[in-house]
Amino acid sequence: MTRPRPLSDRDLALIHLYANCQLGLSPRRFYAKWEVSHEAIAQICSRSPSTVRRWFGKGKHYRTPSLDDLRHLALMDFLLEHYDEIPLNLFDRLCGSPQRIQPQNPNSPST
Repeated sequence: MTRPRPLSDRDLALIHLYANCQLGLSPRRFYAKWEVSHEAIAQICSRSPSTVRRWFGKGKHYRTPSLDDLRHLALMDFLLEHYDEIPLNLFDRLCGSPQRIQPQNPNSPST
């Protein structure tokens, strides 16, 4: 077994920055911003579609999304906004994608 790498002051500062990051996007804001189904939101957050429907419910049918769910939606929003700016090798290290998704032609109809 290899010995764990010690943390530098920079590493500790990065941990502190990440731990205090208020990264989050509500399901309603994500849904209003992107033409996406409840099923797609469920896939992004690793939740069931019925759970996601409860996030949009009212009264006794409402369920509050977790901080993890809000973070997943914020990260997906970031990827949707900035995907083409992320270097391929960095994205591959993050997500393990075997190939780059082609940028969409703004003049072509979306599918």
